[in-house]
Amino acid sequence: MATIDHSTTFLLGRLNLSAIPQDPIVWATFVVVAIGGAGLMAVLTKYRLWGYLWHEWFTTVDHKKIGIMYMVLALIMLLRGFADAVMMRLQSMLAFNGSEGYLNSHHYDQIFTAHGVIMIFFVAMPFITGLMNYLVPLQIGARDVSFPFLNNLSFWMTVGGAVIIMASLFVGEFAQTGWLAFPPLSGIGFSPWVGVDYYIWGLQVAGVGTTLSGINLLVTIIKMRAPGMDYMRMPIFTWTALCTNILIVASFPVLTVTLVLLTLDRYVGTNFFTSDLGGNAMMYVNLIWIWGHPEVYILILPLFGVFSEVTATFSGKRLFGYTSMVYATVCITVLSYLVWLHHFFTMGSGASVNAFFGITTMIISVPTGAKLFNWIFTMYRGRIRFDLPMMWTVAFMLTFTVGGMTGVLLAVPPADFVLHNSLFLVAHFHNVIIGGVLFGLFAAINFWWPKAFGFQLDVFWGKISFWLWVVGFWFAFMPLYILGLMGVTRRMRVFDDPDLWIWFAISGLGVAMVAGGIGAMLMQFGVSIWRRKELVDESGDPWDGRTLEWATSSPPPAYNFAFTPVVHGLDAWNDMKQVGQTRPQGTYLPIHMPRNTGTGVILAGAATVCGFALVWYIWWLAAASFIGMIAVAIAHTFNYDRDFHIPAEEVARTEAARDRQLAALGA
Repeated sequence: MATIDHSTTFLLGRLNLSAIPQDPIVWATFVVVAIGGAGLMAVLTKYRLWGYLWHEWFTTVDHKKIGIMYMVLALIMLLRGFADAVMMRLQSMLAFNGSEGYLNSHHYDQIFTAHGVIMIFFVAMPFITGLMNYLVPLQIGARDVSFPFLNNLSFWMTVGGAVIIMASLFVGEFAQTGWLAFPPLSGIGFSPWVGVDYYIWGLQVAGVGTTLSGINLLVTIIKMRAPGMDYMRMPIFTWTALCTNILIVASFPVLTVTLVLLTLDRYVGTNFFTSDLGGNAMMYVNLIWIWGHPEVYILILPLFGVFSEVTATFSGKRLFGYTSMVYATVCITVLSYLVWLHHFFTMGSGASVNAFFGITTMIISVPTGAKLFNWIFTMYRGRIRFDLPMMWTVAFMLTFTVGGMTGVLLAVPPADFVLHNSLFLVAHFHNVIIGGVLFGLFAAINFWWPKAFGFQLDVFWGKISFWLWVVGFWFAFMPLYILGLMGVTRRMRVFDDPDLWIWFAISGLGVAMVAGGIGAMLMQFGVSIWRRKELVDESGDPWDGRTLEWATSSPPPAYNFAFTPVVHGLDAWNDMKQVGQTRPQGTYLPIHMPRNTGTGVILAGAATVCGFALVWYIWWLAAASFIGMIAVAIAHTFNYDRDFHIPAEEVARTEAARDRQLAALGA
């Protein structure tokens, strides 16, 4: 590794030529990214798409478009996070019998940390936030979220955080501390350069976005439900979104404060988490896990909602045990705030403390198991259609069961003491997050894609992606369970025992199959867009759906509903179809809508520049961008031109076109 010049200047702070990594892998990546970026810019400029993107997408306050942009961000970051995973698995296959592999420790530790941070914060979270953004207003019969501008700002803050994280690849370094940056390793003494600072500011900028989004969706669900939709008539997905956003609002401020304290330790020289001068590193562990373990449930709960919607729809019957589903969701939400304590207390505390938190950690599996049985009972004697969303749901049930059982095993304090720092843990949380969250997201994409874009996804490439993903997953992570039970420590770069190699080789084969699965999914998107005229869905309800979003056209109009729907029971749309309710007709009124604004982009851009400047100690730029941010925010409060009305004539034209479309289909 090249020597780093730690001197600072007024103009550029710590930024100088030694900050550019000398690693050939990084250089090759930079060349590919630069060529790809230049090509994309050229295409956008050639076809004059900049104006369209700015007016229709970047500045939009439409919850549907913001939801789609969240998803696009997540897909892009998935490719980056997965590239890191491939590099780590390749390293573990090569680094045997005295070989150092192809990654030095400095580079490997960065990849290791980046993989965790990106997959949790910039893949899973944007996917879930995007999904909730898109679906929740449609499911509750609303026209938008409570705070449309805030929604746009939340998205661009998340993008800002992703930009800061990605910048670390080419300028400076990333943290080498693992995805939670435990002190003292993340302190200034052990990590003197910019890696941990990139981590802190990337997460702070994105965390603001997530917190604002949580508040927004929480208020939306509480205040904007259609007439007649009381809490026990909400779709299960909306229930899971409600609980998820309660968890976001409760836990993300803790993450913010924890990172602020770590920042003060690094920048000001306070001693909150140092090993001396009154600090306590375990306090950091305690604080970060108060956020970190609820975060796992923030990720999984909305997907439990997705599986509920999919299972009911493709079994052709009402969800079994709706009330118990709601209670189970609320139960998980509450318990998730106790489960984190096992990180702190089960490592060496007395038997009574260990037993209490071990039992708490196990109990959370009970409501999860209840959900699983409800899905199985929904399928029982149902006319099940094994379309792609249902295939992903069944794959989830099988995969998640194993991940859940290994989680319960880790809740047993003596077992946890032995296994927590082995590859068994790595296999467990990938089992839960991939088998639960990612499979759920793929089910959701296949399920709601026709609603979002007006055409279905290609089934052939979808099934190839499905089988490569599912089989590849088992090949990739089952060997890690075996290695963990053999006592192989996690976070290792090199291995000495040649007998272990075969298990890493099998795991590598699994990762190659998953890579094929991701490739097939991208192919599925490409082929579907190419064949969109053949795959068109004009009905708005291709799966015989049960909830209100299927009552609209595909894609829904800007205003979602011309008339606010009135709900009389569960599965509102299915009930309307059963009683033969026709589309409401009448005199249309102008519809009040929020106006697009570029303020969110500007604020998030200033926050991103501020974060980058703070990483590099460019104090004048940090001050200027922060003051600029405050000035723009204050100026926005004086912008009173924030809404407009869609004229009644335009609503009438849109609805008449929809009536003609349905009449042509014989509906």
